[in-house]
Amino acid sequence: MGKIIRIFGWGLMISFLGSLPLGTLNVAAMQIGIQESIQNAILFSFGSLLVEMIYVRISLVGIDWIRKQEKVMRAMEWITLGIVVALAVGSFIAATKGGGAEAKNPILNNNMNRFLLGALGCAINPVVIVFWFGWSTVLFTKKILQPVNSQYNSYVVGVGLGAFAGNCVFIFGGRFLYEKIHGAEKYMHWVIGSVFALTAF
Repeated sequence: MGKIIRIFGWGLMISFLGSLPLGTLNVAAMQIGIQESIQNAILFSFGSLLVEMIYVRISLVGIDWIRKQEKVMRAMEWITLGIVVALAVGSFIAATKGGGAEAKNPILNNNMNRFLLGALGCAINPVVIVFWFGWSTVLFTKKILQPVNSQYNSYVVGVGLGAFAGNCVFIFGGRFLYEKIHGAEKYMHWVIGSVFALTAF
């Protein structure tokens, strides 16, 4: 039971922190919360996190085979490091260039059901499966996650709740962020870039 709770916590923490950098989906959820309703924003988030949970589960099935291939696992560790470094650099570049989050997101310019829109938005986002494939590789390598269905399920539930909690930061804090984003965005990028840099280290 302790291992199941532990891996749930890892999924929750990684997903929550991974949801905090400004991106298409969480900014879209924030904008829906501001421009439409909190209910629509939550529906959008549910659709997005459902697809993310499915992607995580699929990546776990694939990585269970791949983790037995030592050379492949070593290569994936380096690829994961490269991705985290790229995320850090991207955040630092965004911090130095600035930019606004008030521009209308193209993903919102339609009347599609917000649950389906969130699901579609996540489904076509290749970063999601790369992100989780990388983190799952790390957890397998460190023997935190083991190829056991109960751990897989606990991990996936943690991922879903972490993603929802991260989106709630944007949804419920949306109006405040919308008003203050020009001053706060630069510092947020510096903090996020530092977190990724520390992770890479």
